[in-house]
Amino acid sequence: MRLLITGGTGVLGRALRPLAGAAGHDFATPAHEELDLFDPSAVADAVRDVDGVLHLATRIRSLEQISDPDAWRENDLLRADASRILVDAAIAAGVEVYVQPTVTFVYPSDRPVSEDTPVRDVLPILRSALSAEQQAERFARAGGRGVVLRLGLLDGPGTWYDEPMGDFGATLHVFDAGRALLSALSLPSGIYNVCRDGERVSTERFTRAAGWHPAGVGS
Repeated sequence: MRLLITGGTGVLGRALRPLAGAAGHDFATPAHEELDLFDPSAVADAVRDVDGVLHLATRIRSLEQISDPDAWRENDLLRADASRILVDAAIAAGVEVYVQPTVTFVYPSDRPVSEDTPVRDVLPILRSALSAEQQAERFARAGGRGVVLRLGLLDGPGTWYDEPMGDFGATLHVFDAGRALLSALSLPSGIYNVCRDGERVSTERFTRAAGWHPAGVGS
């Protein structure tokens, strides 16, 4: 497949790129200065003749800034506005699959959850994640495959944590996140939780559809 990967130099992009190359995919990972994700004309040019779009671009801030909405404003724009522009262009270009990673933080934190658990009353910095998910769902309604991966808290190279956060309830090694993104290219439309097997957040839907589960440190 010919892929457009936004945020290709970030943590998720670095995990995905070698896997996508090994799987025989041809991909473009334009840097910020090469593709303005808020320019509809530029985005339309970028998605022309591609089969899949993976929107990995974020501006994640430190946990110390979690209560400062201004610190997360660029991240909000990338998840909400850039996602909308990308989906508009992808629909117009007849792209086959659109993949949007978000986070398991959107779930209630006090009980076991699955994709069927209602999501409400999220933190302000997470509202844009739900906006991004809605754009993937809009892509699916237009006839493509729109895939959302709700990822656990990442650990491993390039992340905040070398080891899993104990008792967090949903964690994921960055290498397995890369594998999940690659698997998403062939998944049916929908929302899938992706975290270590056996944690508070159910991964049954992803495991059944992808044929594997994130079990530890990746591969």
